[in-house]
Amino acid sequence: AYRPYRKHPGGRGNAGGQHHHRILMDKYHPGYFGKVGMRHFHLMKNRTYTPTINIDKLFNAAGEGVYEAAKNGGGKAPVIDLTNLGVFKLLGNGQIDVPVIVKAKYFSKLAEKKIKEAGGACLLSA
Repeated sequence: AYRPYRKHPGGRGNAGGQHHHRILMDKYHPGYFGKVGMRHFHLMKNRTYTPTINIDKLFNAAGEGVYEAAKNGGGKAPVIDLTNLGVFKLLGNGQIDVPVIVKAKYFSKLAEKKIKEAGGACLLSA
């Protein structure tokens, strides 16, 4: 039988999500209602912005020719300024066997140990 078009028989938009449309919401949109986590008012992301790199990727980031310069520099170790490359902290995964001078804001203990054992130096930059 013909029925007239009624404008919004189920309510407009997301109406009834916790009531007459609950089955649909639970089935297709689990977790839509409620809260999770803690609130942090006025979160400043730049306080925690510390991009990192490991020793094994150090020469990939430094660019071409730096490893060769370090290998046969004859006592002259090349300088790698990580802050200029957009990296703040050097971490210690990987091996290094050539002396380099690394500038960064932060070094992990292990990274510092490995760089120094290879005959290089760690310079802190602000």
